[in-house]
Amino acid sequence: MADWLHRGAAPEAVRTVLAADLPPDLRHPAALLGYRLRSSRPPRLSAVPAAAAPSSRPDPMQNCDGCDRGFRAPAPGRCADCPPEGEALAAA
Repeated sequence: MADWLHRGAAPEAVRTVLAADLPPDLRHPAALLGYRLRSSRPPRLSAVPAAAAPSSRPDPMQNCDGCDRGFRAPAPGRCADCPPEGEALAAA
């Protein structure tokens, strides 16, 4: 199944192929699943550059340098509620 996912198949597609039209008197389920995984394997997708691939993962959690509140951002820094670092020093 990992090969299917590496080839770009959606988990729902794998589930559909494995569970569709099961015989009522199934005696060797592992053998049937293995056969279906091998015989219905999708073609390899062309390599997509990392910059063009959409990211479905959210930004990692960071702690705000100003108020220590947790927030999601690609890099450490300040949250949206805290003023930028230079403004905080000028106000004090």
